[in-house]
Amino acid sequence: MDIDRQGPALPQGRGELSAAVIDFLGGEGSLPSATDVLPEDLDPYGDDLQLALYVCYELHYRGFAGVSPSFEWDPALLSLRSRLENQFLTTLRKDAGRHETVDAALAGLLVEPLQGTSVSHFLRDKGELWQLNEFAALRSVYHLKEADPQVWVLPRLWGRAKAGMAAVEFDEYGGGRAERVHAQLFADLMRDLGLDATYGHYVDAAGAPMLATVNLMSLFGLHRALRGCLVGHFAAVEVTSSPGSRRLAHAMRRTGAGPAAEFFYSEHVEADAVHEQIVRREVIGGLLETEPHLEADIAFGIDATVHLEDLLSSHLLDAWRDGRTSLYVSGQAEGS
Repeated sequence: MDIDRQGPALPQGRGELSAAVIDFLGGEGSLPSATDVLPEDLDPYGDDLQLALYVCYELHYRGFAGVSPSFEWDPALLSLRSRLENQFLTTLRKDAGRHETVDAALAGLLVEPLQGTSVSHFLRDKGELWQLNEFAALRSVYHLKEADPQVWVLPRLWGRAKAGMAAVEFDEYGGGRAERVHAQLFADLMRDLGLDATYGHYVDAAGAPMLATVNLMSLFGLHRALRGCLVGHFAAVEVTSSPGSRRLAHAMRRTGAGPAAEFFYSEHVEADAVHEQIVRREVIGGLLETEPHLEADIAFGIDATVHLEDLLSSHLLDAWRDGRTSLYVSGQAEGS
């Protein structure tokens, strides 16, 4: 059997389900049967389910060292992944389905609060270097593959929506320059902070709230039926990126994090202000022009993204205000 010789190591399990999936990929066990722990028994936002889902999705990216690429399309694993997805998506629709129209879903994101309470506000005003390090380590789970989950939507779009999405993604991939690929810029940021920039290095440190934000992108990107949700997710990211990046660039500069650390965010201030306009006018506008029935899906994609980012923000700020680490600690209670 062929195996991948590159890619990150398999992470450590965080419960019966994730441990079973990881053991199965490592050739040391079998997937859960009907009498074992099932997705329906688990907290949809908890560490066990979110890690199991993350591991399943990662097979579609770079895989894992020592794991056969054939597992990407293993029928039993795909069946289990489908159940994990259904549990996650059903809960999100119940918890985050707030708006029916795109304008209503975007309204709150287009206004900058005078007294912000977000993670970027906290880091700008009072964040310490150790907190910036934790933030970067956690965000690396996504930023080291920045744009990859969203690019899956391109074959599912056409016309203005496809052209607009391709234009934004071209920028995310450095405009054809390897050293300007945003994932590379984030790796440079990590090195400025003294962090390990190896792909997947900090997955074991990322708790369920961080894994859920990444899993959402993969869930939306891998399913054609959820293409509207992916566009909504992308809109939420681009609308909030420029002001948040400005605050984070200030935080990096204030703490002396380093030029590459500051540059990653300063680069996003101007670029994402332009991207926001393209996404709203061309991607969303083009998609609604050809498939107006997807408006509720776009709105849900926005709402689900905001919901999970709010959960992550609460997790980070609760820990930091108590002087605790926000990183996952092996053996902690699920969902804590």
